[in-house]
Amino acid sequence: MKKVGFLVLSLFFIAASTFAQKSKTKEGHVNQNKFRQLKQELPTPNLQRTASGAPGKEYTQQKVDYVMDINLDDNKQRISGTETITYHNNSVDELTYLWVQLDQNMRASDSKTPDIQSGKMPKKMSKGRFNNSFSEEPFDGGFKITSVTNTDGSKLSHTINQTMMRINLAKPLASGETFKFNIAWWYNINNHRTQGGRSGFEHFKEDGNNNYVIAQFYPRMCVYDNVEGWQNGQFWGRSEFALEFGDFTVNITVPADHMLGATGVLQNENDVLSKKEQQRLANARKSFDNPIVIRTQKEAIKNEKGRSKKTKTWKFYAENVRDYAFATSRKFIWDAMAVDINGKTVMAYSLYSKEANPLYGDHSTRAVAQTLKTYSKYTFDYPYHKAISVDGQMGMEYPQICFNPGRPNPDGTYSDRTKYRMIKVTIHEVGHNFFPMIVNSDERQWTWMDEGLNSYMEMLAELDYDKDFPITRGYPKNIVRYMGGDQSKIAPIMSKGDNVYSFGNNAYGKPATALWILRETIMGKELFDHAFKTYAQRWKFKHPSPADFFRTMEDASGVDLDWFWRGWFYTTDVTDIGIKGVKKFYTQKNIDESVSFIEDKTKGLAFGDKKNKDSKFHYEITYNKPGGLVMPIIVEFTYKDGTKERKTYPAQIWRYNDAEVTKVFSSSKEIQNIVIDPDLETADVDTSNNNWPKQQANKFDKFKKKIKG
Repeated sequence: MKKVGFLVLSLFFIAASTFAQKSKTKEGHVNQNKFRQLKQELPTPNLQRTASGAPGKEYTQQKVDYVMDINLDDNKQRISGTETITYHNNSVDELTYLWVQLDQNMRASDSKTPDIQSGKMPKKMSKGRFNNSFSEEPFDGGFKITSVTNTDGSKLSHTINQTMMRINLAKPLASGETFKFNIAWWYNINNHRTQGGRSGFEHFKEDGNNNYVIAQFYPRMCVYDNVEGWQNGQFWGRSEFALEFGDFTVNITVPADHMLGATGVLQNENDVLSKKEQQRLANARKSFDNPIVIRTQKEAIKNEKGRSKKTKTWKFYAENVRDYAFATSRKFIWDAMAVDINGKTVMAYSLYSKEANPLYGDHSTRAVAQTLKTYSKYTFDYPYHKAISVDGQMGMEYPQICFNPGRPNPDGTYSDRTKYRMIKVTIHEVGHNFFPMIVNSDERQWTWMDEGLNSYMEMLAELDYDKDFPITRGYPKNIVRYMGGDQSKIAPIMSKGDNVYSFGNNAYGKPATALWILRETIMGKELFDHAFKTYAQRWKFKHPSPADFFRTMEDASGVDLDWFWRGWFYTTDVTDIGIKGVKKFYTQKNIDESVSFIEDKTKGLAFGDKKNKDSKFHYEITYNKPGGLVMPIIVEFTYKDGTKERKTYPAQIWRYNDAEVTKVFSSSKEIQNIVIDPDLETADVDTSNNNWPKQQANKFDKFKKKIKG
C-alpha cells in the first residue's frame, strides 16, 4: 500500500507540475513587441493638434508685444530698462494671472541654482575662478525690479518666485482680450569670461574696453498653450527657454563710440552710422560673393583708445520674433555680405574685435551665409532680413543674432582645429534661427527638439561649406562610446535637459545621429527630406511638441517609424547585431527529380566540388541581436573572386523574434566572408560579432578598442 500511495502521490505531483507549466504558458501579458504602435506614449489628437502632426483648425497661440527703452552703463557694467508689455490672449481660456520669466535671477544672491549642484574641493583653480567661488562678497546679480504698474501708473500686484514672476490680475483676462502693463528694472552685468553665463561682458585689460553680448536682459512672458498650460518651469541655468512671438520696439542707449548689432531692423541708420559706413553698407547689400568691411580694424583700434562721454540711441523694430538680444562695443569691426535666398536678399553680418581677426574676417560671415542657404534649402526660406555672428566667445543663439567662440593666435595664425571649431559653432548658432527661433519648440522641456534637430541640420551645412569638414557629432560611429557606456549614467532622449547626465550626447549627439540614420539608412534622402521640410513648414512660427514631429515625419513619408521613436527616443537601448552561425549547403538531384539540400560539414573539401555545375551556393545564416534596438541588418558578402554584394533586411525582420532570425542566402558564387554594417551606419556598440568567419574581424576589433579607449 505504501508503494502504491507513493506512486499515486508521485503521479499527482507530476500532473500538478505539468498543469502548472501549461498554465504558465497560457498566462496573459501586455504587448512588449518592439513594433507595437506608439499610442500610449503620445497625446490624443484633437482639433488643435491633429493626428497627422499638423496644427488643427482650432490651433491658437498667444502673442506678446514689447516696447523697451534700454540704457547700458559702460562704467558700472549695468543695464537699466523700462518696458511696456501687451499680452494678447488668443486662447479660448480665461486667464486669472500671467507668468513672467526673470532669468537673471539665476544669478541673484539668493539663487537656488548653486545649491542644487554637487561638487568636490578642487586641487587647483585659476585666481579668477577662486575669487568668484570663494569671495566674501559674491556677485550682486539678478533683476532689481523697481516697479510693476498698470498703464495708468498704479501698482500692479505681483509675486516673485525665484526666476518666475506671477502677475496677479485684478479681473480675469477673457479670450480675445489684451492686457497691457509696465515693468522697470536694472541689474549688474556679469563677466561671462570669469563668471560664466549665456550673456554678459568680456573685459580687455590691454585697452580697458568691454565687449557686451546681452540677452535675457528683460522680463519676458512665459508661453501659455494647450499642451502644458503655463510653461513656467524654473530656470536653473541649463535648459533654455519657451517664448511667445510678438513685435518689439526697442531703443538702446550706449556710448556714442560703440558699434552695435541687435535683433530687428535698424530704424535710424543715419543717426548712428557715419556717411562712410552707410556707403559701405550700401555696397555690401550688392556684394554676394565677398564680405565688405563696414567698420575697419584700423577704425576700431582708434575707437579703443578713446572714451566718448556722449551717447547714441539705436532704434530697432522687430516683427514676429520670440526674443531679443544685442551686442555692443567700441572694439567691434563690422563686415557684411548679401545672401540670395530664392531671389530675396538677406544680409549676413559679423561683429568682432581685433583679437578675433583674421579668423572672423576669413570665415565668420561666409559661415553665416552658408548656413542661411543650406537651412533654407531643407526647411523654408529664411524670413528675416539679416543674421549676425558676434565674437562673443561662447555659443548662444537669439533671433537674428548669435554669440560665437574662436580667436587666432596673437600673431594672427590659427590651426585647422581652431578654424573648424569656430565655423562649426557659428553654423550651429546661426542655424538656431530656424530651430527654435522660428520652429518654436519648448527648449526648457524638450532640449532635443532644438539642439538635436539643429545639430543634424548643422552637419548638412558643414558639408556644404567644406566637403571634407571634420564632423565630430552626428555620425553613428561617433555616438557608440556614449550609447555603449554605463547605463546608470544615460537617460532617454525624451528626458528634461536639467535631469540628464551627459547633456551634450543626450540633447545634441544622439538625436542628430538618429535623424542621420533615418535619412541615410532607414528612409532614404528623398522621403526623409520631404517629411522634414513638411514638419518645418507646418510648424514655423508655431509651438510644436514631440508628438507633432513624430507624427509629421510618418504622415509625410508613409513610413511607420513608431518602433524607431520608441527605441531611440524613449529608451537607452543599444544596437548590437551579430552573426551567430553560418551553414553551407549543396544540392543533390534525386531519382524522382526532387532536389535535396545537404549541409556541407567538411572543412578540407572545397564546397564547390560537391555542387552540381549549374546549381547555386546556399547559406543558412543566423543573425542574433544582443542589443535592445531593432535596426536593419546591413550585410556585405565578399565572394572568393573578390567581388562584393550588399543586402539590407528591414528592421521589421525582428518582429516575430527579437533575439535571432535565420535567413537563407543563395548565390552563383561562393562566399569568402560576411560583414554586418560594413560602413558603421547603425551605431553598433560591439562589432566583434559582425564578421564571418570570426578570424576576419581584426580591423573591427581595433575600431571597438579605439572607441572604448
